[in-house]
Amino acid sequence: MSLVKKIKDKKVNFEFNKEYIKVVTSKIANNDATFITNSFKEMHPADAADIIEHLNQSDRESLIKLNNFKIDPEVFVELNESIQTEIITYLSSDSIVSILTNLESDDAISILENVPEDDKNNILSSLPPKDRFALLESLSYPEDTAARIMQREFTAIPSNWSVGQTIDYLRENKDLPEEFLEIFIINEEFKPIGTVPSSRVLTTSRDTKMLSIMSESQLLIPVDMDKEEVANLFENYNLNSAAVIDKNNKLVGMIMSDDVLTVLQEEAEEDALRLAGVGDEEITDGVITKTKRRFNWLLLNLFTAFLATWCISLFGATIEQMVVLAFLMPIVASMGGNAGMQTLAVTVRTIATNDLTENNFSSNVLKEFTIGILNGIIFAAISAFIVQIWFQDNTLSIIISISMILTMIIAGLFGILIPVTLKKMNIDPAIASSVFVTTITDVIGFVSFLGVGAYFL
Repeated sequence: MSLVKKIKDKKVNFEFNKEYIKVVTSKIANNDATFITNSFKEMHPADAADIIEHLNQSDRESLIKLNNFKIDPEVFVELNESIQTEIITYLSSDSIVSILTNLESDDAISILENVPEDDKNNILSSLPPKDRFALLESLSYPEDTAARIMQREFTAIPSNWSVGQTIDYLRENKDLPEEFLEIFIINEEFKPIGTVPSSRVLTTSRDTKMLSIMSESQLLIPVDMDKEEVANLFENYNLNSAAVIDKNNKLVGMIMSDDVLTVLQEEAEEDALRLAGVGDEEITDGVITKTKRRFNWLLLNLFTAFLATWCISLFGATIEQMVVLAFLMPIVASMGGNAGMQTLAVTVRTIATNDLTENNFSSNVLKEFTIGILNGIIFAAISAFIVQIWFQDNTLSIIISISMILTMIIAGLFGILIPVTLKKMNIDPAIASSVFVTTITDVIGFVSFLGVGAYFL
């Protein structure tokens, strides 16, 4: 039994096997392209892509430049975008053209997006005219539109055809997509008027007209619709596929659920990184690149930290009267910051999915206000109890209780108000919300705690 077979039997969706990476690395050093090619053929393309990603950069370059080794297009598609960009620099234009012509148009577009502009023009000029025109048209649309994730390979038949004609067409036509769940019915002007599931075609008699078994209700996606909106449509209506139409309502492509899943995953990752002030960072980025991307956000946080410190300095006399306030102050600010970030994370997600609307905005604000009160009371009681046991001081317990309630309420409110306000100003809430929420909750936490302390002292 071969080593590859043993590994495959051990775990189909294997977590990365270090032993096998060593084997591949040694085969690269020995110029054994045959072993690597055959091994990759036995694997799922995603697993082969994982192996390539986990090679160090020099081994990856040696692999791609190895004589008689050609990276499978299906494997290339599964690679991380930053690795794709790296590998493209090792490939000849002919190799890239070969990869593109063996992929569906949506995958070809995603690869071309990572190619430098000069190389992109050379590659496009080497493509067959039909493929070149289709890709150029898709590239003419903005990056975040439906045109960039749609595939131009689809199944469409005239409305007057019978089931028998359709089946014969499907068997004989070699330009159809590899997989499709729905057949689009079009009129004389190539406008979609309905859909028929492929399973229904197989279970219906040949003489039946397609028009009589089609579903007229369908969602048509404009070619320039934002891909996030497309993802929301698929999510809301549980779509498997959808027709894409141009400005004249003619059918130009289709979007599959797997493409939408990729969009949702990318948006979720992007929002998570932006909330942390990291941005579009890849694991393969260099130290200098990562440092530059994080610098601006850290600099802004430094200024907001000085703002919070300035607020504390206003209560210097109060702190001198009761030094213990300085010990307890971070507790209130930290609890407020965490509460605000919880609300912020939920709000950014509801904005991204269009669940937060004008109709339910007031009720959500009221809900966060109520949550702030309840959490404030609960944690005020816990904090007061601990402070009382620790310092045996009733006044100190009252101070931390009142400030905890105030901070938790304000944190919840600003956690929802800031991202909504930024959204109305056409600023991405995921990018800018966290620093504002953190600053406000810190300042409010310090001011409320020290302000209440100054009142009682």
